[in-house]
Amino acid sequence: MAITRDKVLEALGNVLEPDLKKDIVSQNLVEDLVIEGNTISLTVNVTNPALHARKRMEEAVEFALERVLGKEIEVECTVKGMSNAESATRRRILPEVKNIVAVASGKGGVGKSTVTANLAGGLAKAGYKVGIVDADIYGPSMPTMFDVVGERPTMIEVEGEKKMVPVMSYGIQIMSIGFFTEQDNAVVWRGPMASKALTQLFTDTYWGELDYLLIDLPPGTGDIHLSLVQTVPLDGAVIVSTPQEVALADARKGVNMFKLDGIKVPVVGLIENMAWFTPAELPDNKYYIFGRDGAKNLAEGMNETFLGHIPLVQSVRESGDVGRPAVFQENTPTANSFEELVRKFVVEVENKKAAKVAEKA
Repeated sequence: MAITRDKVLEALGNVLEPDLKKDIVSQNLVEDLVIEGNTISLTVNVTNPALHARKRMEEAVEFALERVLGKEIEVECTVKGMSNAESATRRRILPEVKNIVAVASGKGGVGKSTVTANLAGGLAKAGYKVGIVDADIYGPSMPTMFDVVGERPTMIEVEGEKKMVPVMSYGIQIMSIGFFTEQDNAVVWRGPMASKALTQLFTDTYWGELDYLLIDLPPGTGDIHLSLVQTVPLDGAVIVSTPQEVALADARKGVNMFKLDGIKVPVVGLIENMAWFTPAELPDNKYYIFGRDGAKNLAEGMNETFLGHIPLVQSVRESGDVGRPAVFQENTPTANSFEELVRKFVVEVENKKAAKVAEKA
């Protein structure tokens, strides 16, 4: 049987893109199709650039072609992830959310979740409608930081579909895997299972209208990050780091991850957490325990925006432990630092979106 382009495309019409839930031919995801004798070479674009997702697509393409054209054919299939901008135009996830921003760190233990909680609190305090997705599957912190441990999302029917309603605290909508697991039990999931659970926090949740949805990412630059940034059309990412060199090396990797061709998410800016220690009895003193201006210098060196310093203060830790973020304090140096951070954050998110629009024009 002669292999024709029409027969190849007919066979590929049976292959679905998992996130789009439509076939790869109708969605124009097939490129560079070349037929030479019994050899078929092609490129397929997918929304999820993670290795396991690309491998599954490759296997699905080979199976579909061999099923229609026979086992004698040779298939050379290259699967690549679409850029975030391309994915956003094909997907309609969270249409009522104005700004979706990930908060990331290359390294654990730099206070990323604390910064996320206070950034969300500061935005809510300023009058914005805010939501948080606690995407740290293996170490969810938001239930503790907002004093909602033991709470469970409720259910609502939206346009004939059942959706989860986020837990509310301080006017902030929160979804976390911690609402579905016991606090003392370890979450032992492989990458694909964790990615699927994380996706459901977005797609199976009714968020309604929000000004900002913040995503507290797990530390590192792994499979979950790649799955997430291709599932959700991010408007930007914030990188959190301490000023010490061992943390800055990983922060640099975090910035570079969002610049990858398959991701291309604007970096809103860098935040230096634990910038200095100020004891309560000496509020004017600054002790640079982890070094000085490391994240600030990194931002300048990478031509990125520096959003601000957050000091290492005991009350920040205490506030997180009791479930009331420090930004809700009144007229304290810590609250003032977070409020200034929020102001810069809002401006930079708008700047990045404006630049993106200008780039497309």
